[in-house]
This record gives sequence, structure tokens and C-alpha cells, in this order.
Amino acid sequence: QVQLVESGGGLVQPGGSLRLSCAGSKSIFSIYVMGWYRQAPGKQRELVATITSGGRTNYADSVKGRFTISRDNAKNTVFLQMNSLNPEDTAVYSCNVLTTLNIEYWGQGTQVTVSS
Repeated sequence: QVQLVESGGGLVQPGGSLRLSCAGSKSIFSIYVMGWYRQAPGKQRELVATITSGGRTNYADSVKGRFTISRDNAKNTVFLQMNSLNPEDTAVYSCNVLTTLNIEYWGQGTQVTVSS
């Protein structure tokens, strides 16, 4: 069974940090791009960051310099280190995987709330 299991969300004060993790099951082969998307209440889902199997990264302008995406190819795992969080970062964060066969998988989402 193909699964993406996310963890690390929660409540944090403005200026704080969180680290999200997303582990893909071993049944997912030939992963090309791993990434994070987020959706805030009443807004469309937006890209946060992606990373290719070769390590090339892409970030939304709103998170550049604050968020860092990384991955462990051997473990099919992607991470998102989020620093200097602000209330505008509050959203459900979802993990996304795209394989070289153009098959796409989504995680169930994890809530990140930034509030004092």
C-alpha cells in the first residue's frame, strides 16, 4: 500500500520554528520530485517548496530565506525546516511526491498554526 506519512505539525508562537517530515512507503519507486504544499482557510493550495532527486530546490517567494527543504533518498523521506514562522504561515501542509513515471501521491496533511 502506497502511503505518505507526515509528522511535525502543531502550534507555535510567531518567530518560532517547526520541522515537518514526510515518509514515503517502500512501495513508491523512482521518486523524482518531493515537495510541500499548503492550504490556508479560504485560500487555494499553494506550493511551498520542492526538491528533485538531484537536490535542486524551488521555494515560494513568501518562504525564501525562512524555510529549508531537504530529503533522504534512501528513506523516501522529505523534510521542511520552517523558521521565523508568522501567522500567515498557518495552513494545512501536505506532502507531495512525483515519480519518474509521472505518478503523483499526496499525504493526508498536517496542521501548522502560528499564533500567540
